[in-house]
Amino acid sequence: MKRSWIVGTALVALAAGLLSWGYTTRDENSGVNITAVGSTALQPLVEAAGEDYANSHNGVFINVQGGGTGTGLAQVQAGAVDLGNSDMFAEEKSGIDAKKLVDHRVAVVGIAPMLNKKAGVDNLTQQQLIDVFTGKVKNWKEVGGNDLPVVLVNRVEGSGTRATFEQWGLKGAKSADAQEQDSSGMARSIVSTTPGAISYASFAYLDKSIEVPKLDGVKAANDNVVNGDWPIWSYEHVYTKGEPKPEVQAFLDSIMSEKIQTTLVPQLGYISIHDMQIHRDVDGKITSVK
Repeated sequence: MKRSWIVGTALVALAAGLLSWGYTTRDENSGVNITAVGSTALQPLVEAAGEDYANSHNGVFINVQGGGTGTGLAQVQAGAVDLGNSDMFAEEKSGIDAKKLVDHRVAVVGIAPMLNKKAGVDNLTQQQLIDVFTGKVKNWKEVGGNDLPVVLVNRVEGSGTRATFEQWGLKGAKSADAQEQDSSGMARSIVSTTPGAISYASFAYLDKSIEVPKLDGVKAANDNVVNGDWPIWSYEHVYTKGEPKPEVQAFLDSIMSEKIQTTLVPQLGYISIHDMQIHRDVDGKITSVK
């Protein structure tokens, strides 16, 4: 009986000690949660960079979601998330007060039209591209392809990829009404399996399942974005509401580090912000980078 009493007392003391230790160390073990929402074009890079960062920083969790540029900008402006991923300048998005946000440009992304292989087209002039997306060209045979009707697949309104494609690929023209998809991956999937389909996506989403036509004889390639020969590209912005908290800034610094900029950025089909030979401002003015 005495032995049971001693053991019981010891267990109670041990439990009390563990509870006390748990309270004193709770803060340091509670973890850091960083949430990023927005552009699906930027999503693969932020996800990969987040995994890399979390692997070397115990207790840090990076949660990355898509939803499109409009969603990312709206949520970061509302303070609902830490990071708003965007393919466009905040100044270009209706309903967003860019003065309340801080722009962190982490990469550059090229965007290209993508066709179903049965269309039989490997080169388009920019005017032909405009005519296809505005509905003037309704069959691929009109631009040297096969006798197949054109099936347009757009990104949703609010998508930064769509805004960039219309501004720089269609020279400001608006695409004709068509089915809309909220992610680049889904748009690619539909194009790859639908004869005559055409859409657009960032270079990171282009693969052998679809045809990527040249534009006025220029190949959709990183080198041609860097030197300005390929016109359809955008900065990849990560916005914060005001200056970021130290733990968020540390993650942003890691994305901009030489390690990430020379490994994950090119591996995932992006262009390092440091490699660009040209600069384009919010008004579209292009200058050389010295």
